Amino acid sequence: MFAEQLESGRLRPSFRDAEQLPEAEAVFLAVSPGDADWSHDIVKLIAGNAMCQVIINQTVGPVGAAERLRNQLREAGSATALVAMPDLIQEGNAFQTFTRPESILLGCERGEGEALVRELLRPFNRRKDVIQVMTLREAEFAKLAISGILATRISFMNDMASLSESLGVDIDVVRVAMGADSRIGEAYLYPGCGFGGAGLDQNVLALVDALKARSAGPGLLAQVMQTNERQKEVLFRKFWQYYKGDVAGKRVAIWGAAFKPGTRRVDNAPVLKIIEALWAQGVEVAVHDPKALPELEAWASGRGPLQLCDDPYEALAGADALMLVTEWKLYWGPDWRRLRVTMRQPLILDGRNIYDPDFVRGQGLVYRGIGRV
Repeated sequence: MFAEQLESGRLRPSFRDAEQLPEAEAVFLAVSPGDADWSHDIVKLIAGNAMCQVIINQTVGPVGAAERLRNQLREAGSATALVAMPDLIQEGNAFQTFTRPESILLGCERGEGEALVRELLRPFNRRKDVIQVMTLREAEFAKLAISGILATRISFMNDMASLSESLGVDIDVVRVAMGADSRIGEAYLYPGCGFGGAGLDQNVLALVDALKARSAGPGLLAQVMQTNERQKEVLFRKFWQYYKGDVAGKRVAIWGAAFKPGTRRVDNAPVLKIIEALWAQGVEVAVHDPKALPELEAWASGRGPLQLCDDPYEALAGADALMLVTEWKLYWGPDWRRLRVTMRQPLILDGRNIYDPDFVRGQGLVYRGIGRV
């Protein structure tokens, strides 16, 4: 689709070092959080563009960032409106969440820029009006708060999974019961080996920093992040316990390195902490992932030895354990017989609870999940 738009002339590239931006009525800012200074440079360019009516800031930053950009425009004497429309797109499912959004947060002051933004988004806002209008700060804060509650649900379920194991309770049964309650719902109730990615981590950390700066104390969200970091090592701990600490020289196969299915990124991914723990104990590591191997290779360079495999069963050869870390669909229905005969030891460590424990055990394998019995 991107190539088609380029060829048709509807989409024209402009590069970062351009001395001026192409003339346009609306300009979207969606740079990475670490590139915030570049946002200010762009605003300086736009300030002298009489054609531009609105700047739509999608760059996620601390609350108040959009106001600073707006003030910069005013100081430059520009009449261009600035609105905040924080990015709610889900990585790995970006096209669907852009074309059929459940919600669009639109921060604008006194309605400035609202009419033009609504017209731009009209093709994606037809089933019902999903645009929620609020102030600049409210839009920025709402985005961070959404990330905070999602992270909290994940870490809560991971705590419950840990408790369920000690009680002999299957967390999956509990999850279904919780999700059936309309006050709770089903989303983000899946325990696992932790969440990663630049976005969610940075958003929650931005909230923690804001709480600390206002002397409110980090409270719950700081604990959420601590729980998540601890959870990233849960598969290693299960591996260690199974072998009673005698793990040096063993071989572990890992399926999935990306922080979530549908992306090639490994930013803060659980696999990084798992690999570091395995390296520290002298364990040989082989990894398969359909997209993330180049980024994983770049991260591992100079850190330790890592076998990168183009075929998932290649990683299993002679393995003493299989760790399922990212729930790519190609891993959901493996060839169990081939898996059993390829591995040296039949230990399956399911970090996303995608397999049926009884079925896996019926294949002659040892199963360990997250809160499963």
